[in-house]
Amino acid sequence: MTRQLLENLFHRAVASAQPALALERHLPAMPKGRTVVIGAGKASAQMARAFEKAWTGELSGLVVTRYGYAERCERIEIVEAAHPVPDQAGFEAAQRLMQMVSGLGPDDLVVALISGGGSSLLPAPAPGLSLDDEQAINRVLLASGAPIGVMNLIRNQFSTIKGGRLAAAAAPARVATLVVSDVPGDDPALVASGPTLPLSGGREEARRQAALYRMDLPDRARELLASDLNLPPEPGDPAFARNSVVTIASAVISLEAAADLARESGIEAAILSDSIEGEARDVAQVHAALAREIAVRNRPFTKPVVLLSGGETTVTLRGKGRGGRNGEFLLALAIALDGVEGVSVLAGDTDGIDGSEDNAGAFVDGTSARRMREAGLDPQAALAENDAYGAFSAIGDLFVTGPTGTNVNDFRAILIS
Repeated sequence: MTRQLLENLFHRAVASAQPALALERHLPAMPKGRTVVIGAGKASAQMARAFEKAWTGELSGLVVTRYGYAERCERIEIVEAAHPVPDQAGFEAAQRLMQMVSGLGPDDLVVALISGGGSSLLPAPAPGLSLDDEQAINRVLLASGAPIGVMNLIRNQFSTIKGGRLAAAAAPARVATLVVSDVPGDDPALVASGPTLPLSGGREEARRQAALYRMDLPDRARELLASDLNLPPEPGDPAFARNSVVTIASAVISLEAAADLARESGIEAAILSDSIEGEARDVAQVHAALAREIAVRNRPFTKPVVLLSGGETTVTLRGKGRGGRNGEFLLALAIALDGVEGVSVLAGDTDGIDGSEDNAGAFVDGTSARRMREAGLDPQAALAENDAYGAFSAIGDLFVTGPTGTNVNDFRAILIS
């Protein structure tokens, strides 16, 4: 019953972020000229399908999504590409998107359907760089432990499509961007590295952050970062003056929906934050301390209660195991809650895939670490190797949903009964 409740909370959170529910309320004004739909991200195909059904005028378009995430559309072409490391299919899709928006006039409308994951799905290397370079840059960023805002600032320096460049290429056409946010704080310019939205922070800040996180970038990327070439457009560029942006789904909306369901089930809910960042294993220590305090001393919240949180943690790769940031959080949490009674946890990525494996996340309770040891695994050693997937697979506690059709970042629910 406890696990079923946790699953129900996750599915309610995901349902509230479905593009089919959110998009129709935020349609842009019909243009005098053409309507061209573009997009990228793990939820972009679902957004395209919803837009097609809601839009009464003529349209054409192309969106790119992750392999396995496509939806059937009639007027918008869906292309699949690789995530989290870009591939040739994404490279070709990015070129086609730039071509589609070129040559439009002031009476035309570009509708950009943007969701998390678009950074990897739209590789467009700067002059002097190759797709191999962009793949190497992405691997460095993913292993750096840097927050999403820093990663996207640095990505923008090496791209010809990110950081508002796609919208600049569409000028003088009007660009209406609809966003499913997967970033802490819901800054739409950070989602998918903002192909239609310029990001604050210039080249000098990108250099500083790359040095701060000790990023071992490819030689040609390091040379470009040291130069003043391929600078991204500024937020005040006149090319963006007529454009608009609306966030149609986000973590805070999903957490509030989950909290409502918990209360309907007779359990109080406390939303800690929708924008938690930091190392996944460190975030786990804070959550574990709070859960223990409630379980043992019935404070600062009274049992029974479910603690809800979202955001995007990071993982600094130390080993060669399998698993994403939610798995890393959960494995550290299992170690911290070893032997604690009355605490049950589910954490997962709302897009259904945690990292590069087939699970959204996993379940944890006070017996998880013991059961791993009984299965012949040392949970501390697994954490040192970043092998959360292997640890939870060994005890049958992976949470597998498949692609959900949306992406509003991490979901964490800790039930203290």
